[in-house]
Amino acid sequence: MIDTVMRTPSEPAAAPTPPAPRAASRKSHPRHGSALDHESTFSLIFRGYVPLILATLIIALPLIWMMLGSLKTSGEVVSRDLVWLPGSPTFDAYLTASQKVDFPRLFLNSTLVTVLGAGIKVLLALTTAYALVFVRFPFKRTIFAGILVALMVPPQVSLLPNYVLISGLGGANTYWGIILPGLGTAFGTFLLRQHFLSLPAEILEAAELDGAGHLRRLVQIVIPISTPTIATVSLVTIVNEWNDYIWPLIITTDDQMMTLPVGLTLLKNLEGDPSSYPILMAGAVVVIVPVLIVFTFLQRYIVAGLTQGAVR
Repeated sequence: MIDTVMRTPSEPAAAPTPPAPRAASRKSHPRHGSALDHESTFSLIFRGYVPLILATLIIALPLIWMMLGSLKTSGEVVSRDLVWLPGSPTFDAYLTASQKVDFPRLFLNSTLVTVLGAGIKVLLALTTAYALVFVRFPFKRTIFAGILVALMVPPQVSLLPNYVLISGLGGANTYWGIILPGLGTAFGTFLLRQHFLSLPAEILEAAELDGAGHLRRLVQIVIPISTPTIATVSLVTIVNEWNDYIWPLIITTDDQMMTLPVGLTLLKNLEGDPSSYPILMAGAVVVIVPVLIVFTFLQRYIVAGLTQGAVR
């Protein structure tokens, strides 16, 4: 007698048992997986860390050598045998440099020129870039093309016309004579304009519907969300203003109106023998340290600007 087993509709047929998955190749071949790990580590070190370390050494070693040289004696600097570390560190070079040149006055001049010049430059770049992106006016593209042309023309071309104009207006040996010719910044305007083009237009349209004018939109919306880019432009502008040498050298003849980079030439003129090398290094350290301090404070904004993929 054949018994037939009847299934009710509520009892589904048993699904076939799937085959057991094969073990991962990394697990089945531990030696092969270990080789891949070693290869990836080797690639990470030699493609990532080694170029980074080499680039850091190329930039940092001259600065470190200069700082160490300012603490050495003249015999250790000009010795035929390479002397890495000063035998007995001394600050005599800094004392001699401060006696030869009025560093407090030069530092004050550089600070005023940098703060006023860089501040006005960044402000002009902000307002110009905002107008080129968010304000409607005729010949906008033509003006931007002129800015690009100014970006491609080296500033040395305008030295003679600027000198004739500024000296004719009585700007020689004055702060405004040093600052005025360099107030136009094509680089900052171009960089900020390109960044403003990536901002969401919906935010500014909503602010316009709420009755916000251009100044309020710039101050309360555009600037807060563009802080990394503005910090990058500010750092580049500050470094250029602080290290500017040719124009202050041409427009100033009074020692009391010179900036720090120009004041270093006074050290070279006063100390023309090889024994002046530690003194020159000490003066260069005084010029570079303020820029390094500014970079330290703006570093996190710059990193945020470089890693910012988009604004949402």
